[in-house]
Amino acid sequence: MKEVLEILSREIYKNISSIDNLNEIQEIRIKASKPLIAVVNNKEIIFGYSATVEDIKNMLQKISNYSLYAFEEEIKQGYITIQGGHRIGLAGQCVIENGTIKTIKNIASLNIRICREVIGCSNSIMQALVKNGAVLNTLIISPPKCGKTTLLRDIARNISNGNLNLEIIGKRTVVVDERSEIAACYNGIPQMNVGIRTDVYDNCIKSEGMMIAIRSMGPEVLICDEIGTYKDMEAMLMAYNSGVNIIATMHGKSIEDIYNRPIFNEILSNKIINNIVVLSNREGVGTLEGIYTI
Repeated sequence: MKEVLEILSREIYKNISSIDNLNEIQEIRIKASKPLIAVVNNKEIIFGYSATVEDIKNMLQKISNYSLYAFEEEIKQGYITIQGGHRIGLAGQCVIENGTIKTIKNIASLNIRICREVIGCSNSIMQALVKNGAVLNTLIISPPKCGKTTLLRDIARNISNGNLNLEIIGKRTVVVDERSEIAACYNGIPQMNVGIRTDVYDNCIKSEGMMIAIRSMGPEVLICDEIGTYKDMEAMLMAYNSGVNIIATMHGKSIEDIYNRPIFNEILSNKIINNIVVLSNREGVGTLEGIYTI
């Protein structure tokens, strides 16, 4: 929490630091003229203090090292990643140019998402993802906030580093991190442990990043989050035909849910995926509902 506490305005710091279990904070939601809210263990704490425009301006200065212009590309994506890998979501007045968002000004809302890694959380399923030394093409599905990105990050670490206890030999790995959530890069350097053999394309469109990686980095395994478009599927097919293994995630409530999606049927018909891992929060974040062989 050190990096997060350092960017808070004085009054917001006073309120947040009063929480007993600081290390269990998941989100801090700050809106101009609205009560400050912290999410701790999936429960909201609503404070009596309402954030001011000055609080938000003060925090934006700290987040951007007093140069918002330098973060123009990140701002138009709706977030800035700070040291430690924590992501600050932004909302305000969008400036549209040629049909796309050029920037966001008059920012009135901040959502601080605390980034944490859970080392070893994928150990129990790794043997289902690796067979005879080869990584099986795997799709991880779950609703939002059920731990799929945390699991994916640890899978990347296990595959990249190798794990003698799990009989995994380290492999050249590329993470295409479109939303800066897997590796949580700060100035291009991963803040999370994604392994010693891992290269990261941060803030990169998945379909383009996968193709660039295949051409330039010689990966054995490609890892990306939230497959959702036909371009993503085409890039996965290109990787598959190039002999590169793929591990990716997709939003979905159940295996039946994604079977009803046209893009998933395309993935199935091309026989890209070997395994589907289904997560939920039924018994807490990261509940493993099952591993299905395709």
